[in-house]
Amino acid sequence: MREDSGYYVVKTKAVPEVLLKVVETKELLHTGKVATIQEAVERTGISRSSFYKYKDDIFPFHDNAEGKTITFTCEMEDEPGILSDVLKIIAECGANILTIHQSIPINNMATLSISLQILRSTGDLSGMVERIEARCGVRSVKIIARE
Repeated sequence: MREDSGYYVVKTKAVPEVLLKVVETKELLHTGKVATIQEAVERTGISRSSFYKYKDDIFPFHDNAEGKTITFTCEMEDEPGILSDVLKIIAECGANILTIHQSIPINNMATLSISLQILRSTGDLSGMVERIEARCGVRSVKIIARE
């Protein structure tokens, strides 16, 4: 098991209630159903400090992701075929690549930044990230933005 990614796929029943309420609070704010953070936390029954503590660390990964853009970075060894395999995994998942940038390798390591558009036909994003992480030569995968 790779523990360096900082991400886990967890079933809802295993997530502490406070974290689920943070997601609910964020959704209330995002949809405009409430005007303030105070109003949102009162409605969901959590403290403002809990909201601020976790708001940047939990989000639904795939629910209603169609039309969204996800940007992630990969650190990978500079070896032939690794980039091709990463792109193949993305293609098999059915995501649309919007931008791609690979740095010049330094000390045999390159950094890849990819922005993906999530389509109706896009498969399991969590599975895609796991497959990329499992590819020999890929050192880390980090989701840096979801819009």
